[in-house]
Amino acid sequence: MLPKITEEFDLHIEEAAIRLSEVIRKTPLELNLSLSRTFDSNIYLKREDLQVVRSYKLRGAYNMTSCLDAELLKKGVVCASAGNHAQGVAYSCNQMGVRGVIFMPKITPKQKIEQTRMFGNGNIEIVLVGDTFDDCANAAKIYTKEHNMTFIPPFDHPQVIAGQGTIGLEILKEIPKGTIDYLFIPIGGGGLCAGVGAYIKDHSPNTKIIGVEPAGAPCMKAAFDEKHPVTLAHINKFVDGAAVQRAGDITYPICRKVADDICLVQEGEVCTTILKLYNKDAIVVEPAGALAITALNQYSEEIKGKNVVCIVSGSNNDINRMQEIKERSLIFEGLKHYFIIRLPQRTNALKDFVNEVLSEHDDIVRFEYMKKNDRENGPALIGIEVDTVGEYDNLIARMLKYGLDFTQLDPNSDLGKYIV
Repeated sequence: MLPKITEEFDLHIEEAAIRLSEVIRKTPLELNLSLSRTFDSNIYLKREDLQVVRSYKLRGAYNMTSCLDAELLKKGVVCASAGNHAQGVAYSCNQMGVRGVIFMPKITPKQKIEQTRMFGNGNIEIVLVGDTFDDCANAAKIYTKEHNMTFIPPFDHPQVIAGQGTIGLEILKEIPKGTIDYLFIPIGGGGLCAGVGAYIKDHSPNTKIIGVEPAGAPCMKAAFDEKHPVTLAHINKFVDGAAVQRAGDITYPICRKVADDICLVQEGEVCTTILKLYNKDAIVVEPAGALAITALNQYSEEIKGKNVVCIVSGSNNDINRMQEIKERSLIFEGLKHYFIIRLPQRTNALKDFVNEVLSEHDDIVRFEYMKKNDRENGPALIGIEVDTVGEYDNLIARMLKYGLDFTQLDPNSDLGKYIV
């Protein structure tokens, strides 16, 4: 008889659950009616966005810290993080009375720094260093070695993985084993997928596990393709809670064993999910927290009539990002477009454009006149929002019929990113 996955990789998830029982919040597993109707299935959300530190990261951080012996605890712990892991470590230090040094990049938003400091409650020191996470992590590891402390990694450690795996244990207590058809799990470095996936496959082997990554940071998909972890040269950092350049050396083989598929979702589609969750269910999630739900669109036919669980991993979303989230969503949905339009230099040229080209449902949401020295034409940057995808084709047809000289900007190009 083959060993259980949790035994094969030395994951003690049941023991971790006991350690965490007095510290974490046993988050609800909720049937979401709007999603269930949309996909004609039973969609359950595991609400880790309601965790004490508003993400699941506390589970792994506290489990590893609490496993250290007294001598190591006296020396303290170190971590590197720009967000959820930092807050999980800070909370753990406060609960256990352990000194912690938390390295964060200099570009970390003030809100996240203050949240981390609040959870640490005087037990931690925050060190801002480097312009990137890699710079920050390297500095943290050097500091750890120099001060003979213990480094708490965000995902690539058996005790961290076991802590995250307690989510799987909680899910199966709510839904009997064998009745979960699909489980969608967000992936950054793979700690959550490895821990939860291992526990679910041991106790509900017929459940299909789908790991979900942002298309701009597919480190686990790359590892699956190459059959070993690889370092991505460039990643899109928008889904910051899952923007990881390299899958873990420990998490990869577990994910390889438990995940039935890796799904990549576009960052703009993630933004649409964030807005829908807020508008329909008053659920506030961060981009990484929306990954699992976003993936449902790609499995709409497969999951019909099935019992489906999505892990909502966190809700640490800075309100200052909402305008960008709306912008990305509209562009992804094909409802917002940017053009450089060279308007003729005559009286009422702009008025004619509005009256002759735009329909009553088209809205100018940005206008910048860019006239320099051309006497005949004055280029203008114009952003237009349409109310339906089909209206875009009608807009282009009217612009051509009117004889406009225009260039559409690709928002994903270097020029588009610079101007828009």
